[in-house]
Amino acid sequence: MNVIATELPEVLIIEPKLFGDQRGFFLETYQFQRYVEAGIHRPFVQDNMSRSARGVLRGLHLQNPGTQGKLVSALRGSVLDVAVDVRVGSPNFGRHVAVELSEENRQLWVPRGFAHGFVVLSETADFFYKCDDIYSPKDEVSIRWNDPAIGIKWGVESPSLSAKDAAAPLLADVKNLPIYGQV
Repeated sequence: MNVIATELPEVLIIEPKLFGDQRGFFLETYQFQRYVEAGIHRPFVQDNMSRSARGVLRGLHLQNPGTQGKLVSALRGSVLDVAVDVRVGSPNFGRHVAVELSEENRQLWVPRGFAHGFVVLSETADFFYKCDDIYSPKDEVSIRWNDPAIGIKWGVESPSLSAKDAAAPLLADVKNLPIYGQV
């Protein structure tokens, strides 16, 4: 597999090796030792999948104190996927990486302490998450998707949002954020 560094050193783009011919393709979506060698050490304990229509924006979400690392991919369709460093004290606090993920063979590693979100660019998208800790509703934190201090260019004028995401606070107003060096 090919591991590509991003502007935020902890966030990685991963391109598994694809074997294809006229019949279709095969790829290994996860193999423990290869991911350990890429710096992703924790075992995954929960898998999640969502299906969304064009223009649906999910995010920005994280958990704290029960932080999660996520290995994400689009199984069908395409999305703009975003990871935002929200670790208080981080030299990259408030900075983000935005990567287009599609069924064409690309994953993004979103480490613990980063908020995550995506918007669907295709007609529909099936989005898959491998998480290194279980979902904990009491630890949920949301941050406003269009916070001007973060400055994400989603490429969508009026996304379809959940009520929770539409009402999410700005990053500056969130009190329960992870601490750099402690996640």
